Order: sequence, then C-alpha cells, then structure tokens
Amino acid sequence: MTKQNDNKVRIHRVYTKQVLEPEQEISLAGPAAHYLGRVLRVTAKDAIVLFNGDGHDYVTEWVRAGKGEIILLVASRLPAVPEPGVSITVVQAISRGERMDQTLQKCTELGAARFQPLLSERVEVKLKADKLEKRMEHWQGVVIAACEQSGRAVVPEVLPPLRFHDWLKADADACRLVLAPGAGTPLARSDFPVAVQIVVGPEGGFSDTELQQMTDKGIKSVSLGPRVLRTETAAPAAIAVIQTRAGDFK
Repeated sequence: MTKQNDNKVRIHRVYTKQVLEPEQEISLAGPAAHYLGRVLRVTAKDAIVLFNGDGHDYVTEWVRAGKGEIILLVASRLPAVPEPGVSITVVQAISRGERMDQTLQKCTELGAARFQPLLSERVEVKLKADKLEKRMEHWQGVVIAACEQSGRAVVPEVLPPLRFHDWLKADADACRLVLAPGAGTPLARSDFPVAVQIVVGPEGGFSDTELQQMTDKGIKSVSLGPRVLRTETAAPAAIAVIQTRAGDFK
C-alpha cells in the first residue's frame, strides 16, 4: 500500500513474516523487494512501514539496496489501528474466482478476525488436494494485501476448508448466525457476544436440508433486509452492521 503526504513523501506499508525489533536491520527479498524496488521504485526519500501481524507498525529507515534485496533499519515500534471489539469469523461457502477474493478483501478491510471456507451442497468449486495449498496461499495473500491497504496490523487467518457436516459438528457452543433471506430476525436487531460466526451460503444458497440442520443445531437465521445479496456482498454487509452496533465505526 502506498500513501502520499503533503510533502510528497511516499509511504509504503509492507507485510513481512520476520521478527521486527527497533534498532534491527531487516532484509526484504523476493516479491516484496521486487515490488518496492522494481515496481514502485522506492528511494531513500520514501518511508517504508513494516508489520508482521503482531499488532504493531514499525517505522524503518532506508539503509541500502542490493541485488534482489532492500536493507532497512527498524527505527521504532508504533501501535497500529485498534482491532474491533467483536471477533468475527466469516464462515463463507466457497465461491468462484474473484467473488471469493472480494469477500476476503472487503471483510478484512472491515475487521473480520478469521475466515472459515466452507464446502456446502451447492458449492461449485472443486478443490483437489494438489491445488488446495496454492489456493490457500492465494487467499492468505489477498488478506495480507487488504491489511497493507487498510492499516490493519493483525492478519486474519484463512483456515483450511471444511465440509459442511464437519463444520456443523464443531464449535457447538459458538454464537453462529446464518444469513438467510426472509429470516424473521434482522441482524441489526440481534444480540451477539464478543465473538460471533457469520455463516454465508454459496451462489445458490444453502439447501433446505442444510438450513434445517443448522436450525436443529441452534444456529439462528438472520436477515440483512428485504433484498437478496450476492454471496460476495453478504458477509461485508453483515460485518458493517455488527461493527456499527459494536461502535467500531465511531
């Protein structure tokens, strides 16, 4: 993510897995170095802020650029944007291509704590074992990029996909709310604790059997108003409602 202030100093915010401590030199290599050095063409005049998911931002100073790497000195540790008061897990039935990416991106920007991809009856995406690892890496990359852009310093985790019945048997005591068009209770009027799971169906919705099984498990159906939202729109809209109720949008 790149920002620019009134003095024309560009500020780049970059994720790294490395441990970050003040007065420590850090080497950025691989895609991060390529993006900063070759794509953005950063120089010593540009500010680079690093984060690694520990809840802080780290201001750095330019040291030098080498072949395939950029050396930075961590100057100081700063508190980053506070995390929401409600921990929201998005249980998202896997959608196709950019739709899943949009869900991950927008929910991360809005404050989701983690994602649980779900393989329900009407999910059309087939995840073969040999491609699952790459898909997981891609999804986590989408989340990291959204953190870089939005200022979040805690990176939501994308959990391995679960089949519907396996997910249904787990987390029996969790507060789970399924978004269901036509449900009698609006999400905006629902009560929720400090941790909640928002369950979103695929493009074709959950089957009647799945909805009944969730009801039997005590999972409450809630609505987002009179309109039927696309699967990639529903979770971000739900998070916005919860964050408004919880005071995160003040």
